Amino acid sequence: MSASVEPDNPAPPNGTAIIAQLKEAGVGVIVSVPDIVTSDGLLWPISKDPDFQLIRVCKEDEGVSICAALSYSNKRALLLMQQTGLMDSLNAIRAIAMDYHQPVCMMVGLQGKAPGETVLGSASYGVRIIPPILDAMALTHVGIETNTDTPRIGPAINNAYETSDALCFLIGQSPVWTGGRA
Repeated sequence: MSASVEPDNPAPPNGTAIIAQLKEAGVGVIVSVPDIVTSDGLLWPISKDPDFQLIRVCKEDEGVSICAALSYSNKRALLLMQQTGLMDSLNAIRAIAMDYHQPVCMMVGLQGKAPGETVLGSASYGVRIIPPILDAMALTHVGIETNTDTPRIGPAINNAYETSDALCFLIGQSPVWTGGRA
């Protein structure tokens, strides 16, 4: 599948490249509540990839606890969700990831953010408030808006596990799957 890209709208994140970064960082477990932003380009390919164990949860705060617990077993995990789930799980993130310095890594699809607009300039209030909330929590967040941002994923996850700090990737455009049949 090839995406048509305007010069002022660079290529969206590549799901194949994101998955390669997760593997490079040693992530073996994906905990997920499906979200519309990442489902086609990430979740479905991950669900068919034998290198990952997929744990489906009903609520995002359950995922926070599971990711933190797995770190005690030297297993790296990533919680995949959308920003509404991030908002629902802020207390669990505060208590488990921030207060206890657990390396909970999250990848958050920003539903409602239009391609080409900045997160803070989004027409969606539910998108605009995410970075200031994460800043207030002192929670490291990394924007993944285009394919040029994907090489930042592996090093950021490695750093989160080395420092026992929480990490949140903000996915601003739906990743495009280019890895063949998913």
